[in-house]
Amino acid sequence: MMNEENDPLKELVFRPMEMDDIVAVHEIERHSFATPWSQQAFFQELTNNDVAQYIVVELDGALIGYGGVWVMLDEAHVTNIAVHPDYRGQKVGEQLLLQLMALSRFLGAQRMTLEVRPSNEPAQRLYRKHGFRSVGVRKKYYSDKEDAMIMWAELADDTGSGDLFL
Repeated sequence: MMNEENDPLKELVFRPMEMDDIVAVHEIERHSFATPWSQQAFFQELTNNDVAQYIVVELDGALIGYGGVWVMLDEAHVTNIAVHPDYRGQKVGEQLLLQLMALSRFLGAQRMTLEVRPSNEPAQRLYRKHGFRSVGVRKKYYSDKEDAMIMWAELADDTGSGDLFL
């Protein structure tokens, strides 16, 4: 078992996404999704979407992942979570999800939803691990006509709030 002193995740830095992050975020987006968002889409999210919250994660000063959520009243909707391919499988995505859950709870959300591809079993396992349950399907949701599994989770009062980057 790895002790905390040797844990590379201990060195992760989470912070709100800034305009200067868009190019690096878009690069991760391109490596992560078949139909990536444009840089303009991220610009619009940061400048014109009052319910949008985006965070990035850095390791040794390099941006290695990001996540976004829309918080509306008592509900949060995960827009995206992505990790640079070189850092996948190291629990960075899980830490991003936990940060988004904590941030959403902090902002008043009591439940969280997301869509995930049925073919993305690693993501589904992660979401289930943190209380998400499948509640339906959006037919032909993605541009390649793959369905989307709709998942929901209740946000516990203590959803990682002690570790929130704010």
